Amino acid sequence: MDTYKPNARMRLLGRRLRRLREQMGMTQEQAGEPLRFSKAKMSRVEQGVLPGYHSFLAMLDLYGIIVSDYETWLLQYDRAKEKGWWHAYGINDRGYIGLQADAEALRTYQLGYIPGLFQTEDGIRATFAGARDPMTGEKLENQVKVRLRRQLRLVEEPPLMVHAIIDETVLRRPDLPPDQQREQLTYLVELGERSNVTLQVIPVDIGVHAGRAGSFTILSYQGLGEPDIAYVEHGFGSVQVEKVDEVKLATLAFRHLADLAFDEQDSIALIKQVTSET
Repeated sequence: MDTYKPNARMRLLGRRLRRLREQMGMTQEQAGEPLRFSKAKMSRVEQGVLPGYHSFLAMLDLYGIIVSDYETWLLQYDRAKEKGWWHAYGINDRGYIGLQADAEALRTYQLGYIPGLFQTEDGIRATFAGARDPMTGEKLENQVKVRLRRQLRLVEEPPLMVHAIIDETVLRRPDLPPDQQREQLTYLVELGERSNVTLQVIPVDIGVHAGRAGSFTILSYQGLGEPDIAYVEHGFGSVQVEKVDEVKLATLAFRHLADLAFDEQDSIALIKQVTSET
């Protein structure tokens, strides 16, 4: 049994195995008995700790997966064992990067920043330099390289589908020198014209709204047959939300904010207006 703390891909696979067991109407004890797994071991596997290869095959057989369907499961198993490309930059698998790597779509609301996927290199540097624990030197350079590489998901095939909502105050905050700020806003307009990007802005004259509570992101994994995951980052860490009811609340909140925001055309017009004023 792999004793490392599960990464995002391991946790996704563990959730799929749990659902297979539940579809068979088995408890963890009932499934574990023919596998010679204790209830504690079954629990660890379903939380993302990978079983050995032959034990994994035995689980698929127990759960009624036919041999001709093994290939997609084995592909996910092998991917879960791999270290993500971001390891080369000193970043582990257990944060947001691993979750985004396998997502097919994401919806994000950002109150205080331009979304990371939409930042220019200067914007990325300003974000990390202004963090609660400011980064410098090699650590900063690695973070910039990782974020720039993550942005390739917007142009690689199949492209990541992104629906982003930002607050107008983000556009007007002088985080960058004027020329860099204009470059950042122009880049937002360019991204908003991509077919896989939906960009909306909540105008300041909306007044107080639910989005003032903070930023959040919802990641979708339909191709993996996985339910959505909500991710909330705050000043002292982050929270990954997987409970269906809680993710549903996040989805409803996002829809509410989308209704409050300008539509795509008016949002792009507003960004262009702010650009001309910068």
